[in-house]
Amino acid sequence: MAKEIWAEDNAADAKAKHQNEMVFPIGAPNDAFAKYFIGQSYLAPLSTQQVGIYNVTFEPGCRNNWHIHHDGYQILLVTGGEGWYQEDGKPAQSLKPGDVIVTHDGVKHWHGAAKDSWFEHIAITAGIPEWLEPVADEFYEGLHQ
Repeated sequence: MAKEIWAEDNAADAKAKHQNEMVFPIGAPNDAFAKYFIGQSYLAPLSTQQVGIYNVTFEPGCRNNWHIHHDGYQILLVTGGEGWYQEDGKPAQSLKPGDVIVTHDGVKHWHGAAKDSWFEHIAITAGIPEWLEPVADEFYEGLHQ
């Protein structure tokens, strides 16, 4: 039991430390999309006027399922931590603050944190997402920064 409490305290400390290094707020747990993620993510809406603009924060090891944006696109502006992005049929690419990813309409892809790093990006998203299968653990565990 003490081990579980210690782990919770360490996780809370890591989250607070990471929030202090961020420009945008971590936001609330991403419960609305949790079934499409492995691990814990957080969502902070920045604007929903014309397109969705969100700060998305991933705890270490968190990633979303493969997905496609139909009748739209997604632009990711990496603002902190280290993560991954991959389009179907291409190698995964390491992401660091300052990286920009443009995902065009109809492209199957996934993105998320590195195993040992918090990660966040601003997601500018238009269109309708189609959520697909999770990224295989065996594949993800084999990625190295």
